[in-house]
Amino acid sequence: MIGTYEVISVVLSALVLLGIKLMSSPKTAVLGNRIGAIAMFVAIIVVLIYNGIIDMPLLWIAILLGGVIGYAIAKRVKMIEMPQMVALLNGLGGGASALVALVEIYEKYPYMTTFSRITSQLALAVGAITLSGSLVAAAKLARKISQKPIILKKHNQISNSILLAVAVFIILALFSNAANSGTFSIVTALLSLTYGVFFAIRVGGADMPITISLLNSLSGLAGAICGFTIGDPLLVAVGAIVGASGLILTQIMCSAMNRSLVDILKGSQLNNSAQAKKSEGKITAVKRNEESPEHKKTPAQLLKEAKKVIIVPGYGMAIAQAQSYVKELYDLLESQGKEVKFAIHPVAGRMPGHMNVLLAEVDVPYEKLCEMDAINPEFAETDVVLVVGACDVINPAANTAEGTPIYGMPVLEVDKAKSVIVCNLDTKPGYSGVDNSLYELPHVHLLLGDASETLKKLIKSIEQEEVTLSSKNNI
Repeated sequence: MIGTYEVISVVLSALVLLGIKLMSSPKTAVLGNRIGAIAMFVAIIVVLIYNGIIDMPLLWIAILLGGVIGYAIAKRVKMIEMPQMVALLNGLGGGASALVALVEIYEKYPYMTTFSRITSQLALAVGAITLSGSLVAAAKLARKISQKPIILKKHNQISNSILLAVAVFIILALFSNAANSGTFSIVTALLSLTYGVFFAIRVGGADMPITISLLNSLSGLAGAICGFTIGDPLLVAVGAIVGASGLILTQIMCSAMNRSLVDILKGSQLNNSAQAKKSEGKITAVKRNEESPEHKKTPAQLLKEAKKVIIVPGYGMAIAQAQSYVKELYDLLESQGKEVKFAIHPVAGRMPGHMNVLLAEVDVPYEKLCEMDAINPEFAETDVVLVVGACDVINPAANTAEGTPIYGMPVLEVDKAKSVIVCNLDTKPGYSGVDNSLYELPHVHLLLGDASETLKKLIKSIEQEEVTLSSKNNI
């Protein structure tokens, strides 16, 4: 029979779903975030009331302490550090589910139904994998450990053996007495933590956005399974929403990179990269006359004379904190009557939507942000493409360098524009480790160095160019 608690659970779950929907657009993201946060806070209160534990001082102390720590971290974290922050939050979600499942196992295992025993063991395993995998992902993103894939000898065999051992101990726990079930569960948790490390450590920086999405999905899945264990429909619903949305996003990211999730998790294509021939990365798509007038112009002249400009932001823009200068340049070009758009690759940055957030931070109009499929046909008719801190997502080698990690990945076809200006720190390969053949093209102008300093100089040069042209016109 459906009671008041179940009805409230459905309403709160719908509000969480509405919040996630609203967060899909920068225009409504703040409202969506507030609706989701308020719904979650109300959900916590409702759960405490429903279980008759709202008057326990220890709970409120824990909530207050956790809230203060969370607020302090959120205030201090920089926008560039958000990916590792999200990874840590995913890990906390998984760890909480694993901890609740372990407490249930120790306190109620003899009285549990078979279904509850199964879900408790699954919540323990999935939660532990999410915790350790997220910690590794956060450490990689924060450069505490190498961002390159770490693949041990017989990595797949070891990982599969650990996973098999987890399954065996789960089965043993299902049919054991209370004393042994606790021991088997501890072993399951330790093995799952180990698997999480093996799972995440072989993923390289180029695939990290997909890994973050997947860990987010696992965090929600662990919560939903844990909800079955403790018989809480609200936790089941909210966990399922988070798990499903994360899974959908993971699928979108995989499609954007033309990679299968299994290949990424196995590191299959990364292994093949070692066998790739460097010469296969040479671009053959565009041939231009190096003696053309356009080739002899400076970047400031090209931008001054352009009618249509597309800006391509990447993680290097975030590293250099150059988004404010990108906005300043956008305003300057728009004031000169040019058509300016932004091209956003689905996996640009370190997590889904990273570039959108950075540009929204400096008030770049949302309608100016274009997704890859929509903007790619426009490059051929664009006068100038300005690349700021992007490498892999514009690398034409993705179409030619067979066997490399980015081969087959759809990229922004900036090489088709009349002129390309690249503001990067250097010409070293991106996270994929593949040399960018775009830099060798004659219509590409390289402005190497810190993107903030480069853009400041470029803006100043354009303004001086404008003054010079005005003086000539007056003469």
